[in-house]
Amino acid sequence: MAYFPEVSKIVYEGPDSKNPLAFRHYNADEVVEGKTMREHFRFAAAYWHTMRGMGGDPFGPGCAIRPWEDGSDSVAMALTRVKVFFEFMEKLGTPYYCFHDRDVAPEGSTLAESNANLDQVVKALKGEQERTGIKLLWGTANLFSNKRFVHGAATSPNADVFAYSAAQVKKAMEVTLELGGENYVFWGGREGYMSLYNTDLKREVDHLAKFFHLAVDYKKKIGFTGTFLIEPKPKEPTTHQYDFDSANSIAFLKSNGLGNEFKLNIETNHATLAGHTMMHELAYCAMHGMLGSIDANRGDLLLGWDTDQFPTDLYLTAQTMLVVLAQGGIGAGGFNFDAKVRRESFDPIDLFHAHVGAMDAFAQGLKIAAAIRKDGLLTDMIKQRYASWDTGIGAQIEAGQVGFAELEQYMLAKGEITPNSSGRLEMIENIINRYIR
Repeated sequence: MAYFPEVSKIVYEGPDSKNPLAFRHYNADEVVEGKTMREHFRFAAAYWHTMRGMGGDPFGPGCAIRPWEDGSDSVAMALTRVKVFFEFMEKLGTPYYCFHDRDVAPEGSTLAESNANLDQVVKALKGEQERTGIKLLWGTANLFSNKRFVHGAATSPNADVFAYSAAQVKKAMEVTLELGGENYVFWGGREGYMSLYNTDLKREVDHLAKFFHLAVDYKKKIGFTGTFLIEPKPKEPTTHQYDFDSANSIAFLKSNGLGNEFKLNIETNHATLAGHTMMHELAYCAMHGMLGSIDANRGDLLLGWDTDQFPTDLYLTAQTMLVVLAQGGIGAGGFNFDAKVRRESFDPIDLFHAHVGAMDAFAQGLKIAAAIRKDGLLTDMIKQRYASWDTGIGAQIEAGQVGFAELEQYMLAKGEITPNSSGRLEMIENIINRYIR
């Protein structure tokens, strides 16, 4: 049975194509800077938004039309969704997917029942992976939807919730290993506080670190060699989340002896909610060697919540690819579309339009970033701007050869500072605009 009979396999037709269901820029086999586009992006479809998102928002329920849904959350319905999802990915051409445990299988009345339900669906997922060659980029556990997580999971004031969370993550890690997942993600959906009046801040943060250490221990025990990823988010639903942004998360990991065990999965919408640009968050991770994967989406800057829209902004995708190319690629991570069609786009075919546009936008961003790097204008300007550090007193400072006393003597002898050159900000923006087309 075909669930998208009106859609053929999406193919590359080139920049002049007017076909809305064809790639104009994403050519999976095209080589850019020594890698194919397929290798650069490792695109992944997100199970939760693609298969479970119904278009709801804070002001009303969803209105998505999904003909395959029977209105239940049964195992039988979950198995049908697996078939729908893999048909979608086959026709779209994404080589990877990712999921939360509760996206793919219904939660039971007990942990044992939930695990049994998950096992049934994992068997189907494994069969579809073998049939299609599509792989699992990462798995994760939903430790935020059930009311047991009302006060958090690993940071809950209830020790039983910590124990339940550990058991659920244990199972999700085992399933990820069974499906050949290349990463495992921790998203602390409710790991934070609403008010400090009733919060033992140090105890909760210590418990979170303990949880991650236990996960690392179990990872080694079962032989999972994939990358552990943390996905920062500043707020929503809590007032403050403990993985606020890249800087906060990296400081937490390093101060708790976890810096060598984790990398970060960075999301655009979370970056902007934290008051940062996506480029900043990526660059901060990259300079620490901890940029592991990317949630490829965007938010609406006029709205104050996590809208998870599909990325179509070429400035965003070009900036993203400048950072990724500079660090030599995304490694074992990928570009996961943690993005949903908006409430007004309710037909099944809109899922294809959204993903095609996003994949094309990143392909354009890749080509733009590669062109900028090839011309070397930015590299040359940065080198010139910091030239005073390459010789003389600058080189001595960086080498640790002088202290305050020597620097004082240097300035007393020099007398005054030579004015810095202009930052040329407007010129740089104009240069970037040359490549956006």
